[in-house]
Order: sequence, then structure tokens, then C-alpha cells
Amino acid sequence: VQLQASGGGLVQAGGSLRLSCDASGFSFDDYVIGWFRQAPGKEREGLSCININDGTTDYADSVRDRFTIFSDNTKNTVYLQMNGLKPEDTAVYFCAAGYSLAAMRLGVYVYRGQGTLVTVSS
Repeated sequence: VQLQASGGGLVQAGGSLRLSCDASGFSFDDYVIGWFRQAPGKEREGLSCININDGTTDYADSVRDRFTIFSDNTKNTVYLQMNGLKPEDTAVYFCAAGYSLAAMRLGVYVYRGQGTLVTVSS
């Protein structure tokens, strides 16, 4: 099982980044894929997730108006489009796979990948 996050980098405040999560080794269509982040000294935060089977999405209030999650099921890839980035968005972002939106909201997932670092300068 592999969940490979990529697309992080250094961006100025107000800028945009698109993260990618490439999944392999499990039945992609049967899972909910979500994005989480963790900043130094802070707790892990769930950002957004998508039910691959029916496309239902969910967002944390902190990113609802700025981030968009979507998937390309032909590529087993989930994206997180991040606009209007703020310095407080600086963190390591990782993707994970779980069984339901409800479980993912609670931070319960089955698989997770390594993260990609997003740094937002002021």
C-alpha cells in the first residue's frame, strides 16, 4: 500500500499550491481519501476528504473557503487545491485512506503516507 503526497513547497502568502496524493496497492474506489496536516508543536489537523465511490466531500471550517479536494479516479490520485495560503498553513501535509467520512472526521484512517512540506512566507 502506498499513498504518496507531493506538490509541497515554498509559497508567499496569498499564493496557491496543488498537492497530489498518488494511491496504489489497495482498492482505491472503496475508500475515503483525506488530507491532514501537522505543524511543529501542534496537533494533527484533518482538512478535507473525499469519498472516491460517490464523490462526496467534507472540509474543516478552517479551509472550507480556500481549499478544494477532488480526485482523478483514472489515475488513483486525489488532489488538494490550496488557494489564499496563509503563514499559519505552514505544515507537513499528508494523505490517508479510511473507510468513511465519519471516521476520517475523527482522524481514524487505515493507511497513511509520508508527507509533503508546505511553507507559506509572510
